[in-house]
Amino acid sequence: MSNFDNVAQTWDSNPIHQQRSEAIAKELLKNLSGKNYTTALEFGAGTGILSILLKDHFSEITLMDSSQEMVNVANSKIAVGGQSNLKTVYFDLEKENYSAKTFDVIFTQMVLHHVNDIDSIFNKFSHLINPGGMLALADLYPEDGSFHGEGFMGHLGFDPNNLENKLLKIGFDAITYSTCFTIKKIMIDGNNKDFPIFLLIAHKPKETS
Repeated sequence: MSNFDNVAQTWDSNPIHQQRSEAIAKELLKNLSGKNYTTALEFGAGTGILSILLKDHFSEITLMDSSQEMVNVANSKIAVGGQSNLKTVYFDLEKENYSAKTFDVIFTQMVLHHVNDIDSIFNKFSHLINPGGMLALADLYPEDGSFHGEGFMGHLGFDPNNLENKLLKIGFDAITYSTCFTIKKIMIDGNNKDFPIFLLIAHKPKETS
């Protein structure tokens, strides 16, 4: 089992996960205002907290995750809530290409720093987003490794400018970012430490005839 499988059943008991998702949803909705987006994909949806918060703003959201236990928890919550426009899919987009459908919007929260090949996943996002669509990435600014602690093998946050340059190279434009939430953690030494999170918005240009 993966680490995310192991923590799936207790994930929602951490109030920070709900608070973080609420802050990201609030900022994301500002960028959705006035747009005619109907379908979305949450990449690395986990237990579905963010998608459930956004359920009334799309006709359908696909919740994709590579942890079967996270998907199972999301399915249970969707069933209890009767949210028929939320659909889960157990799928590892890092290892495979997804071709079942495309989307107006792809959004992620705190997932990108777990992805090994950022360029590859950005290219896959580009192919999955419809012309005129939007990509929204919420993740950590650069940090010293203390967020996850010793042994973490992922990225230690990101400089949004570097992500912007990667996205510009593959055709995204109108890229903006801002701080949307700050995680406050009590460290081993007993001191509090702030870990700010950015929300980066990028747009895929409409096709021209």
